[in-house]
Amino acid sequence: MKKKKKWCHNAQESKVNQFIFFEDGEKKMNEKKIKLAGTEEVRDFVREAGKCDFDIDISYNRVIIDAKSFLGVLSLDLNRELTVKYGGHDMNFENVLSKYATA
Repeated sequence: MKKKKKWCHNAQESKVNQFIFFEDGEKKMNEKKIKLAGTEEVRDFVREAGKCDFDIDISYNRVIIDAKSFLGVLSLDLNRELTVKYGGHDMNFENVLSKYATA
């Protein structure tokens, strides 16, 4: 399957985001595994996610939550490893992900 790269310019933050689209038009999502230990870490994560202009989902098993929702993220089982899927790039958000990343 051939990949096509599409560059999108975000004028608001003067950043360039790279999205990879497959020929069928589906956008490739980045995926990271994280672990949040408590409400302070959830607040930090959700605050940075809220600053991003792209969709971010956080999931555990079959439950998928909007990562920009504080109460939604708190409703997840924080004792488990969580999967974050997102379709853009923001260095501050990437730093938060690496802060809470698991192996």
